[in-house]
Amino acid sequence: MKKIIVAQTILFSLITVLTVVSPIYAVAGDVVKVQSFIQSVIQTLTTIAGLIAAGFFVWGGIGYITSSGNPEVLDRSKKTILYSAIGLVIVLGAFVISNVVSQTAGTSFGTTTTINP
Repeated sequence: MKKIIVAQTILFSLITVLTVVSPIYAVAGDVVKVQSFIQSVIQTLTTIAGLIAAGFFVWGGIGYITSSGNPEVLDRSKKTILYSAIGLVIVLGAFVISNVVSQTAGTSFGTTTTINP
């Protein structure tokens, strides 16, 4: 019984706070600044992740070439190449999704800035 009373009190408090507090609207110029900052951070992280993935591709390729038929080294090199490819696909997918969300938000807020890859 006490749990129900506590849950009702919390719910009532939350509803009261949400209805009493006036909504805060962002100025269009501020939205553009925040949006361009987030896009810059995402573009930088994508570039860094791409360089790291390329490095692991090279590392796996060198290991594959120099394995000399050793099955352990050959398998480890194949896994390195596979995992770097998976990581690169995830990073590129996140980049595309963030670009789509950014464009959608830009249309909603009346600002349009896009990332130039």
